[in-house]
Amino acid sequence: MFAQLISDIGSLWAKYGTVYLTGISNTLILSVVATLIGCVIGFFCGILQTIPCGPADPFLKKALLKFIRIILRAYVEVFRGTPMILQAVFIYYGMPYFFGVSFRDIWTVSIIVVSVNTGAYMAESVRGGIMSIDPGQSEGAKAVGMNHWQTMLYVILPQTLRNIMPQIGNNYIINVKDTSVMFIIGFSDFFAVHKMVSGAVFKYFPSAFMEMVGYLCLTLFASFLLRKLEKKLAGKSDYELVSTDSLVMSAGTYSLPEDAVSPFDEISKDYKGGKS
Repeated sequence: MFAQLISDIGSLWAKYGTVYLTGISNTLILSVVATLIGCVIGFFCGILQTIPCGPADPFLKKALLKFIRIILRAYVEVFRGTPMILQAVFIYYGMPYFFGVSFRDIWTVSIIVVSVNTGAYMAESVRGGIMSIDPGQSEGAKAVGMNHWQTMLYVILPQTLRNIMPQIGNNYIINVKDTSVMFIIGFSDFFAVHKMVSGAVFKYFPSAFMEMVGYLCLTLFASFLLRKLEKKLAGKSDYELVSTDSLVMSAGTYSLPEDAVSPFDEISKDYKGGKS
């Protein structure tokens, strides 16, 4: 049976190998682009949710921030609490139903759906990452004259990015797999190719086996690259402490001329002479 499986896989690849590769490339492009856009959305939402607002702030600022946070909370809860396949159906078929606006480009709809879904998850990750930074970092930045946006850009966000890098990688791997639901609107990803080929030649399991191995290779390679990136962002694991100060001259490199008298010699002479 195993030999028969290998033979069936070989025949499928010989006949439809180009189609499978096209599906893999579409899956990778959609996953990468949507993850990047989703990260931008997540950082934007996370920053808005963490803007400080105190009792002494103007009423307009407090009301505006409260309204923004209500909108962002609704966005996060809706897109985290509903399946992506239904989000794709709602956007692709719901927009013409309610507004008479139809999307002719499947790529546009797919990128919008996956990006917005990823942004909802990233918003909470970024918010948690910002709140996990020591408050002393913000206080120190304000002490040197930075405003809130400068503090976020130069102090808080670089540390937040390093802390949430595993979550970004996790969302990318999820997107590699979850883009398979885009077949519901006609997107030709890796999974859609499997359904097309298996329906044409009636060899469902050999094609599914190829899909399983293909997705596993994609996710393992992504995990390998992300681990390398995390190690690079973390820096070296060992450090050498500086034992000498570069601003201090080493011993024996400076001396006084023979006829020079130091202030301590003058004081010593005064004491020897009985002066006080």
